[in-house]
Amino acid sequence: MKTIVFTILMTGLTPVMQQARGTLVIETRSGAAPVSQVEIAVGDQSAVGNERGEVTLQVPVGSVTVTARRAGFVSKTVQVSVTEGETTRLIVDLQPEVLRQEEITVTATRNEQRIEDIPLRVEVLDTEEIEEKALMTPGDIAMLLNETGGLRVQVTSPSLGAANVRVQGLRGRYTQLLADGLPLYGGQTGTLGLLQIPPLDLGQVEVIKGVASALYGSSALGGVINLVSRRPDAREHEFLFNLTSHNGADGVLWLAEPLKNGWSYSMLGGVHHQEDQDIDGDGWADIAGYGRGVLRPRFNWDNGKGGSLFLTGGAMVEDRTGGTIGGATVPDGSSYPEELETQRFDTGVVGRFLVGKRIVSLRGSAMTQRHQHVFGSVIENDRHHTIFTEGSVSGTNGAHTWAVGSAVQADLYRSRDVSRFDYTYIVPGVFAQDDYLVSPRLSLSGSGRVDFHSDYGTFFNPRVSALVRLPRELTLRLSTGTGMFAPTPFTEDTEAVGLSNLLPLRDLEVERAWSASADLGWKSSALELNGSFFGSVIRDRSDLRLPSSAGEMMEIVNAEAPTRTMGSEFLVRLRRGNFGITGTHTFLHSTEVDPSQADRREVPLTPRHSVGFVGMWEKEGKSRVGIEAFYTGLQQLDDNPYRTESRPYWVLGVLAERRFGPVRLFINGENLTDTRQTHYDSLLRPQRHADGRWTVDAWSPLDGRVISGGVRLGF
Repeated sequence: MKTIVFTILMTGLTPVMQQARGTLVIETRSGAAPVSQVEIAVGDQSAVGNERGEVTLQVPVGSVTVTARRAGFVSKTVQVSVTEGETTRLIVDLQPEVLRQEEITVTATRNEQRIEDIPLRVEVLDTEEIEEKALMTPGDIAMLLNETGGLRVQVTSPSLGAANVRVQGLRGRYTQLLADGLPLYGGQTGTLGLLQIPPLDLGQVEVIKGVASALYGSSALGGVINLVSRRPDAREHEFLFNLTSHNGADGVLWLAEPLKNGWSYSMLGGVHHQEDQDIDGDGWADIAGYGRGVLRPRFNWDNGKGGSLFLTGGAMVEDRTGGTIGGATVPDGSSYPEELETQRFDTGVVGRFLVGKRIVSLRGSAMTQRHQHVFGSVIENDRHHTIFTEGSVSGTNGAHTWAVGSAVQADLYRSRDVSRFDYTYIVPGVFAQDDYLVSPRLSLSGSGRVDFHSDYGTFFNPRVSALVRLPRELTLRLSTGTGMFAPTPFTEDTEAVGLSNLLPLRDLEVERAWSASADLGWKSSALELNGSFFGSVIRDRSDLRLPSSAGEMMEIVNAEAPTRTMGSEFLVRLRRGNFGITGTHTFLHSTEVDPSQADRREVPLTPRHSVGFVGMWEKEGKSRVGIEAFYTGLQQLDDNPYRTESRPYWVLGVLAERRFGPVRLFINGENLTDTRQTHYDSLLRPQRHADGRWTVDAWSPLDGRVISGGVRLGF
């Protein structure tokens, strides 16, 4: 009986065991371009396509069902007949998912990918947002960044209006500002960089929040802001002229035109002027005066076969004035003018070339900047230089998209008047990155960088991230990493008061940081929701120790305990028809050691709650009307003789634009509620602070209500 049963079972299984098979090669494309990392399923078999979009499987002969899936594309199922002993080729044409917004590709993470596919969360400000802010503040990008959730533009010198950008509560000196991936504004960006960049030639702004040293080295301890220039795909000529109610004026020219043999060019030229203004009549400039000229030509080349070249150059000159105005004096009876003359020149190149199946990328830049800074009777002249080169190779192997490379950055500082702070930092480094598509629902990314600092030794900084596609179109991003920051004499305090009264740096440790974040998002064609939770720890923070008695000098020391920050961000964005509404909320809780009391305190000038609301109605090509409101909560203040904490406040703004053919007229009202710090207290101190400043910190707007308007002409 057992023999009969065994014979029957073997007879039934033999056809299956000996079933004929054939070779099936599936090629996935979208239009004329291959689509990589597509999951192919045939029966119980599955595989992920390579960089050419190809998958090879051994499948049973006859009719089989092939299913292709990839995020960002509509899934597709086709039938194909496979012949025994032969190779059958199948081309599957995938259609991109229909989205209201144009597809966004991010460059700041080295492996250029669609924003939806990146495990590390990158926030992108698109052309539409940039255009709105170009009408509000044509001369700088401060407002563009300040109205982005999780970012805060903090005034560091009320006398001259200098400001930097804090990312998720971390001090602005930790934020690396790049232009097309190049440090054109210096390796450690100064506090005036944001105020000297016109937004008219920007295509998008990419923001990486949290420690990013694994990507960009020691200058990116707090995050990266990458300014991506507009690409001259078509002939464009634009001129923008703007006037403000505070006697300010901007004139910006933008030219772009394709040339021959894959070449194209663009040029930005700008002239900007602002009279110094004493809003509250106390003899001190609440708005710094300046005259600035900017010129930036760019050239692009693309051979259409994977090779491209980008060349950029820039020149900026500015004279900025503040402090006492005319014959006015400070409380001790003396005049105290502040002035800053700046000359900056830079050049850069980015090349990408297809070599076999690999992409070779080369980057390089050089920047030189001269300052003459006047603090009352003290004059400081200095020069900053940054030289940067990088080479990398990237490619795709199956489910892996990787990049390896090396970079060298040199930062030099030379001072004619305080030469004891001269330094030359040369930092070669090597890095590697791998993005691994585990499945259509899980992507992992790992990166690491080793930097060999000429003065502070060798440091390794890793970062790992994960993208999980959950049911119901939810996406979860998790990320953590470490970073380091080499000490320099430049902090928010010393840039406001100069270096003449500062002791030489000695026995300083490198600042070290760790950060982590979790982001949960959901997006449809009309609605986007996102919630983020983050935390960071900074150890050995460089802090300014004030003199304990008259005649002593200040000193930079390492803080005795770490700075700890935790918080959350929430965003809702609704787009329906001609209407768009964006709401944001940021919560921050950041504590550090108070250098004067050795107790922990909340980090000054860090509001616990910030809320933003922007509504826009736009009729494409004809007109737009927008309204925005921003709330800033309580902030702890440091050494303010008038109060220990700020007052919460709202700022309201309105923008209207109307197009008449090539002419666009616009009017903008900022801070219509006339919120101003000097409504409550004087900006001037009753007596000079121990660090040399005559002003308190700026915790709310100083300029009050501003009405501006102008014309934008295409020709």
